[in-house]
Amino acid sequence: DRVLELVNATQTQLDKDKVFAGLRSLYLNKVKPLEESSWYSFFQPGATLDASDFDAKPIVLLLGQYSVGKTSFIRSLLGRDFEGMRIGPEPTTDQFMAVMHGTEEQLVPGHALCMRKDSPFHGLADFGNSFLSRFAGTTCSSPLLANITLIDTPGVLSGRKQRDGRDYDYSAVVEWFASRADMIIFMFDAHKLDISDELRSVMEKLKPHQDKIRIILNKVQQIDTQQLLRVYGALMWSLGEVLRTPEVPRVYMGSFWDQDASNTAADWRNSNALAELLEREKVDLVRELCALPQNTIMRRVSSLVKRARSVKVHAYIIHYIRKQIAGWATVTVWDKGAKQRDLVDNLEKNFPLAAQRYNLPLGDFPNSERMKAKMQDINDLREIPRLDKRLVTDLEKMLQTDIPL
Repeated sequence: DRVLELVNATQTQLDKDKVFAGLRSLYLNKVKPLEESSWYSFFQPGATLDASDFDAKPIVLLLGQYSVGKTSFIRSLLGRDFEGMRIGPEPTTDQFMAVMHGTEEQLVPGHALCMRKDSPFHGLADFGNSFLSRFAGTTCSSPLLANITLIDTPGVLSGRKQRDGRDYDYSAVVEWFASRADMIIFMFDAHKLDISDELRSVMEKLKPHQDKIRIILNKVQQIDTQQLLRVYGALMWSLGEVLRTPEVPRVYMGSFWDQDASNTAADWRNSNALAELLEREKVDLVRELCALPQNTIMRRVSSLVKRARSVKVHAYIIHYIRKQIAGWATVTVWDKGAKQRDLVDNLEKNFPLAAQRYNLPLGDFPNSERMKAKMQDINDLREIPRLDKRLVTDLEKMLQTDIPL
């Protein structure tokens, strides 16, 4: 079986430990000081990195509406059941589940997973007990899990169920995982292709991670050639509308369920040709998953560079707003709060001005509405410390000379 051969293939061993230690040191000494002085974590909840984030295995995050086959997909990859698995036509997965490698099969509560500082999930403790009671880990001895960790998620619900049915911030948790994931898989059911407003909202929030996104069109075993072309075309059009990009992510087609090997050819309307296509698609997907550990170094380097650029821009935005308020204060001592409100309310107009003054690329600027909402929670932005240019110099030196290539 070609898929099993790929899963069981020996991964190329790279000297990652030294590189990861170097990246960790660069982050702690060159990036984190500027983060802390500019309140970066306040504006980007869950953004603070731990040492374990640099050492963790590649993470694959699975997202989609309920009953699209996320849990069945994991079972298909592993070739076996795992602790805590629940599969059904109704919304069965009601918690985030980290599927990890282990010699003993066991279910680990979320609180226990987050207790250890060397755990890649330590940062999830910030989301509180309401979330941790809906988070768990499970260990399995599958060869695939020796190199990657899979994250199964609750299906995106529709309407008020998504907003009111969960007592934690689902979108914030997804963003936390997405920022640390090496691959993000959105799954769609070929028989229920509609992208709900809630799923659209989740996808839009993950636009900064478009390079990690892959799409799976699942449950296609009973669609004939003509229907498949129509469904595939409709999915591509919908993705283009949501992601607003001329190049949509790679779309894999398949039928990932526990009986795919025995029933696919029999169920497929046009049998052999399309069954072979499905098998090739599955092999390509597994090959990409198996390649994740070999490409981890460059992805972690890229993530650190992206993070450093984001922190630098954030620090200069705060610096620019503080200077505008300070300039107003030299003219009059009255109504400084009104000046801050005016600057914050027109933040999207101040972004280009800050970019021009400090020679910053507008493409690195954050979402103005989100930053505006956070700024409105601060009575006086001058509470944030003044920009220390030495910290900026250290960060720029890291980007120019210290990053390993």
